[in-house]
Amino acid sequence: MKKISVYLLMTIIAAIMLYPLLWLLGASFKSNSEIFSSVWFIPKSIDLRIWKNAWETVTPYTMGHYFLNTFIIIIPKTFFSVISSVLVAYGFSRFDFPLKRFFSALLVTGMLMPAIVKIMPLYLLWRNIGFLDTYIPLVFPSVLAEESMFVFILIRFFNSIPREFDEAARIDGCGTLATLFRVLLPCIKPAVVSIAVFTFLWTMNDFLNPLIFIQSVEKYPLSLSIRLSVDSTGQNYEQCKIIAVSVIGLIPSVAVFALAQKKFVSGITAGGLSG
Repeated sequence: MKKISVYLLMTIIAAIMLYPLLWLLGASFKSNSEIFSSVWFIPKSIDLRIWKNAWETVTPYTMGHYFLNTFIIIIPKTFFSVISSVLVAYGFSRFDFPLKRFFSALLVTGMLMPAIVKIMPLYLLWRNIGFLDTYIPLVFPSVLAEESMFVFILIRFFNSIPREFDEAARIDGCGTLATLFRVLLPCIKPAVVSIAVFTFLWTMNDFLNPLIFIQSVEKYPLSLSIRLSVDSTGQNYEQCKIIAVSVIGLIPSVAVFALAQKKFVSGITAGGLSG
């Protein structure tokens, strides 16, 4: 009886948490009047023309074009972010070097600094070297392990792996990088997956940075293309179309999280327990 009560409670909580997503999906097929007249998520009728109009957008380009632009940013940024964060964390965790404590303090400072503080200096930098309206300002910082939090998380994971693993690898003839990629990296796979998922989701939802660095509509990522669907006055627009565009934009994020859910959750849990 106790288990039944627990399962019932979990089911109710899950339904409450999933309802906004179900409503969003259902509202993407509703008319404007129906959206505001009923809280029930199932539409009275399904109008696929709403999705067709949403896919075509109000610009000369379709949502497919903006998806492509988004993945041109996301794929290299995720790759470089993971590789650079792993290498930097490996160095902090396994090696002693001059001014290590100073750089560790800088790492913590980078975690505490609000991202908005860096916007103006970065804008001036990329403008002066002529890289505005390109994807370089959005991708290149990941080559330098810009996310201090990722480095900090990986350092904790590396510190939780016994040093004997490194020694055994060197006895078997592995060098520094071979020890990292063949021995240590498989041990921290959940953390690496978590970092990749975070980078993907944050980049997918990033609105401010593309707005500042990208000036051509042709190069807009998905986050900016969604804003183009709203009338400039913020009043005369079709809510159902905006919702449909939002649902389309959510599909990659939901898919990535669903595919990586097991590793992602285990990585977050292990990160909270490791010390």
